[in-house]
Amino acid sequence: MAKPNYSFEKRQREIAAKKQKEEKLAKKQQAREAAKAANQPAGEHTPSDPLE
Repeated sequence: MAKPNYSFEKRQREIAAKKQKEEKLAKKQQAREAAKAANQPAGEHTPSDPLE
């Protein structure tokens, strides 16, 4: 019987945890950007908008 490779399993758990953390961070970033856009008055121009 083959013996288990605990290092591989640990690395896979670490990769999964890192991926989950990055997804959570990206979701929070999107929520912050959406809230920031919602709080900005519609009449004001943003630097990315042309002033024409």
